[in-house]
Amino acid sequence: MRTGNEPMTARSPLRLRCALASWGLVCAVAGTVLFALTGHPGWAIVFGVLLAVTIVDLSMVIRHIRQGPHYQPGRDVPPYEPVSDHKRRDEP
Repeated sequence: MRTGNEPMTARSPLRLRCALASWGLVCAVAGTVLFALTGHPGWAIVFGVLLAVTIVDLSMVIRHIRQGPHYQPGRDVPPYEPVSDHKRRDEP
């Protein structure tokens, strides 16, 4: 339920998530390469899977950043009233 008291400057932390995913991408690439070169194929596979997950996450974050801001109701829009139980029972 929207209460109407959200801050005017609220932002989603997408840029922070993008930075953390980028750091994860660097670590996953380094781990995959280092374990592959040192002869630990099991750990190289684990870091390869982590690399794939990180790439998907990073691409989704970048997609959401490029979509831009979405509509958010302003202060002039009143909060929605919760549906009471007696109204629900009366409906067919």
